[in-house]
Amino acid sequence: MKTENSEQLFNRAMEVLVEGCSSASRGPMNYKPFPPYMREGKGARIWDVDGNEFIDWQLSFGCLPMGHAHPKIVEIVQEKVAGGTHFATALEVEVETAELMVNMLPHVDKVRFANTGTEACMTGVRMARGITGKRKVLKFEGHYHGWYDGLLVSTNPQPISTLGHPNDPIRIPDSSGLTPGSLEDTLVCVWNDEVALERMLATHGHEIACLVMEGAMSNMGVIPPKPGYLKRVQELCRAYNVLFYLDETVTGFRVAPGGAAELYDLQPDIVTFGKALGQGFPVAAIAGPDHIMESIEYGKVLHYGSHNAPRLGLYAAKTMLEEMSRDNFAGFHKISAIGEQMTRRLNQVARDTGQNMRVQNVGSMFHPVFTDLDAITGYREFCAAADLAKYADFSQKMRDQGVFFSGNKILHNLSCTEHTQADIDTSIEAAGNALEQMARD
Repeated sequence: MKTENSEQLFNRAMEVLVEGCSSASRGPMNYKPFPPYMREGKGARIWDVDGNEFIDWQLSFGCLPMGHAHPKIVEIVQEKVAGGTHFATALEVEVETAELMVNMLPHVDKVRFANTGTEACMTGVRMARGITGKRKVLKFEGHYHGWYDGLLVSTNPQPISTLGHPNDPIRIPDSSGLTPGSLEDTLVCVWNDEVALERMLATHGHEIACLVMEGAMSNMGVIPPKPGYLKRVQELCRAYNVLFYLDETVTGFRVAPGGAAELYDLQPDIVTFGKALGQGFPVAAIAGPDHIMESIEYGKVLHYGSHNAPRLGLYAAKTMLEEMSRDNFAGFHKISAIGEQMTRRLNQVARDTGQNMRVQNVGSMFHPVFTDLDAITGYREFCAAADLAKYADFSQKMRDQGVFFSGNKILHNLSCTEHTQADIDTSIEAAGNALEQMARD
């Protein structure tokens, strides 16, 4: 596989870009000794600047349920860009996209558009505090809600000895530059443990504005919730008068038409979306029932943004929602079926090669973890038992064969509507080759 052009670009980039890129997850931290620089994508394929072709299972970290350069997206964007890129005014497409979302989400009456999942999360937390008059926010170990100061805690793998007792987790900041005050009102709980959650709410519920969580832990590979756990979370929030905030930045418009809320039969008070909603454009949203969303009317709880509701992005979002919903949501069913097949067959090839790779999924989200455990059910198990170096080796061996698995050792892989059966078969063959080579090594 040729890499000369990527290497040259990396050397140039290191002179003008931090880490040679614009996000650490894309750079040399995860791609040694330098990252591949991509030039083009179409369908389920991407090509780098050296002309190498890859079957893409990273899909822009989940932003592309319909794959790269989908003809319908290309058509609408080419048509609309001639009429202007952004107006920062009210838009017809803004209304139309919100109507589609409300029709798909029975727990949502109103929508407010933003640009990124992080921005949406910041707004959701501010809304919860404004509505309740309470200040504290409860999050879970291993769950990621963007790079917002107030929630940037306990999201990365850490040595198990540093985590503290599960009844009283140590809050581990994920960055320098955070003030003590930014985390003063952030509480942390272990996830997938309803007893621990009830203990936390019994102690602090009177001062907690909202509980914020992912529907499936998707910053530690993919960790599904235990059966009934999310319903119990919702019940406990109601019992202790704490707003239930479901962060669907990753799961929204991906694991089901109605996201994790549909998959697990939930009615969150606040829900936020990102990634898949924009189909490659920076579009996010805050949504919920009327009595919650009225909090941001006329700046009672302030939410501004010059680039909110980006015109071209909303045309892409509207087109994605329409296309994925055709024929009784066939697009959503297809990507979930592909994710299920990849999970089943990767697990089989791991057994066939005698490797300790376990693949877990929720619908179209799947991820291999190298561990001696039968399953990973929480953050602490991931920290204690996941061999991240082995995954890095595996993913590199996959990319060497033209199958682009995420280089980020804790993020997951995903399917899109454009993956074919041949793509799946080729990827499984590559996985077998990679695991056999690892066994020999």
